[in-house]
Amino acid sequence: MKRHIFHYGISELAPYIDWSYFLHAWGLGGDKQRSTTADELVREARRMLLELEGKYRTHAVFALCAARGDGDNIIVEDTVIPLLRQQHATAGKPNLCLSDFVSPHGDMIGLFATSVDHDFGKEYGHDEYMNIMAKAIADRLAEATATLLHKNVRTMRELWGYCPSEELTPEELNRETYQGIRPAVGYPSLPDQSVMFIIDRLLQMEDIGITTTANGAMFPHASVCGIMISHPEARYFAVGKISKEQFRDYTARRGLPEETTRKFLARNL
Repeated sequence: MKRHIFHYGISELAPYIDWSYFLHAWGLGGDKQRSTTADELVREARRMLLELEGKYRTHAVFALCAARGDGDNIIVEDTVIPLLRQQHATAGKPNLCLSDFVSPHGDMIGLFATSVDHDFGKEYGHDEYMNIMAKAIADRLAEATATLLHKNVRTMRELWGYCPSEELTPEELNRETYQGIRPAVGYPSLPDQSVMFIIDRLLQMEDIGITTTANGAMFPHASVCGIMISHPEARYFAVGKISKEQFRDYTARRGLPEETTRKFLARNL
């Protein structure tokens, strides 16, 4: 496993910001009647990006790892990443687990984390509205960093390069029209926030300024970590509610006390 660390400037990331998620954070997602408010918020955010250009950067760490699927686990260079499988039945469709998209005979996956400078937006701390704006922008920059990193991972042979001829616009990237997925820890297909600790041991996220708490939170808050899977049929899904049997099996595979696993899987029980 070879790690790569990258640093990005704000102007480099601006084209990859998905403003729909920014607006959703303000409760404006998809509401056409509020388009004037939404447009003004985006304009203010763009002005803030110009003000912060050159003052802050974002950071990413990536590692391409030998891996294999093993039941509902992914084995990454002798480290087990336990996963959960969907249990809500949909007619004609399989109940998915991320390990389904990793060959049991040997494969590759990526591990990644992205973040912003820990003091991002500190100059707005005295203004509640501008402070909220800065935090929302920081979240979008961390995600934009993941988008750009994932693009480079797919297209650059020195990183992985499984789609070297890909030519997609930022808008197409935000619509996720590329091959492969990058499920983030805590999201519906990878809901156990404690998996972050496993990824952290492999990636050493502190090298890009990310620290973790016992409850599975990352600091800076505008941080993302997860895995990258290249399988052409890989797609996102929601694990949803799981049974007592899967909970007990997963707890055993995680090697944690039941009360600890229950804390991290509260939304899925």
